[in-house]
Amino acid sequence: MKFSIIIPTLNEEQNIKSCLLALQHLRSECEIIIVDGDSGDNTQKIAKPLADKVIISPKGRAKQMNHGAKQAKGEIFIFLHADTYLPKNALQLIQQKISNDRQWGRFDIQLIGNHPMYKVIAQMMNWRSRLTGIATGDQVIFVTRQIFELAGQYTEINLMEDIVLCKALRKINTPIYLKDKVISSGRRWEHNGLYKTILLMCTIRLRYALGADPKVLAHLYNNNMLTQFKFSDWWKQIYPSITD
Repeated sequence: MKFSIIIPTLNEEQNIKSCLLALQHLRSECEIIIVDGDSGDNTQKIAKPLADKVIISPKGRAKQMNHGAKQAKGEIFIFLHADTYLPKNALQLIQQKISNDRQWGRFDIQLIGNHPMYKVIAQMMNWRSRLTGIATGDQVIFVTRQIFELAGQYTEINLMEDIVLCKALRKINTPIYLKDKVISSGRRWEHNGLYKTILLMCTIRLRYALGADPKVLAHLYNNNMLTQFKFSDWWKQIYPSITD
């Protein structure tokens, strides 16, 4: 197996079938590994006939992806979210660009949804990634086994594991930026409110840059803490100690 597609899941029964059906044409060229964080729904049952492996891992995206990588047979890992879809020729695109000097990268992203801001958000994500050399999980990070292990795999923190990995990989190799787009769901943006979600993500990234504990940021992210206060209170979320 040259490629291993590793998909971390947790209670994804609504999305996992369509995600895996979209990958079936690739199964002759890769293995598909579901790494489930012990879901309480039917994720595992739905996934089993459509994946090569369904394995159980302690909950946590970084832990799950590392667990999947340890059991993968491929030379190139593709870390895919359950609500994201690859281009049909994704494997060929990666294989054409991978070299000794460039052994990791990501795709451009397109967000599904009717709001015109989705195009703006996606474009900003793509530009930011090119400027910083940092990719998010939504952009589908791919990496050779060799430098994934050399970079120390994913740091098993509660949030921002993608940023930490990209920083480590960037020191080893120049990233590949594929203009071909992965298509990702805008469900998080729609559910929590578009502009408040933008504010939430900006807050989390800024606080992380200022040294905040990823565990605290994960609580902020998972509980959508910015949906319950006024925009004028944003500064309190960046520097909460000021108001303690």
